[in-house]
Amino acid sequence: MRRNVLAPLLCFALAAPGLAAAQHYEIDLSQIDTAAVLSTGGDVLRRATPEAIDALFQAVLHASREPAEARALCALFEPDATRDLAAFQRTVDRLGPASRNRFASAFTNVALTGLQGQPQAFDPAAAQQVLRGAAVTATLLHDGFMLGLTSTGTDEASRTARCRAFRQMVDVLKDQPQPQRVLATRWLLAEGLTLVADGQPPAR
Repeated sequence: MRRNVLAPLLCFALAAPGLAAAQHYEIDLSQIDTAAVLSTGGDVLRRATPEAIDALFQAVLHASREPAEARALCALFEPDATRDLAAFQRTVDRLGPASRNRFASAFTNVALTGLQGQPQAFDPAAAQQVLRGAAVTATLLHDGFMLGLTSTGTDEASRTARCRAFRQMVDVLKDQPQPQRVLATRWLLAEGLTLVADGQPPAR
């Protein structure tokens, strides 16, 4: 089943003024057409610039290095997770100030460039190949990576194993060239981490 996390991410960017005020962040969302973002959905992701997508990856990377923040992020990629705006806001609220700032800025850039830009080249097969290559590397580097990535249990041990695999995958992706890293990030935003493990084709 398709697990599109773009809508809550963009909704968070649109809701960011309240968060920004509370955290004293100065993020200008005045150029964002809220109705356009909500109506175009995945098209915004396809049009967002590589730099904007990579900034979002970097926000995930930094948060994944903090155990408490990583657990909050991993919850969004659980197979049974709810990824609506309320769930995402609860997750962001659990992050530290620096991570909240990175995510708010990254989501804003994705929304702005996605509304203003042209469709970016995207090859789903190439994205899958990048992720599979990263999974192979992570398997060689980390004992238990693949078991964690493919675990399906809902118990705490299974969730912890999946989260550890998620962090290890992100850490491997950081060393990819930006074009490959962006391909992988676009895929994960649209399809979710579970499809990396089970090899399902993208939903149409």
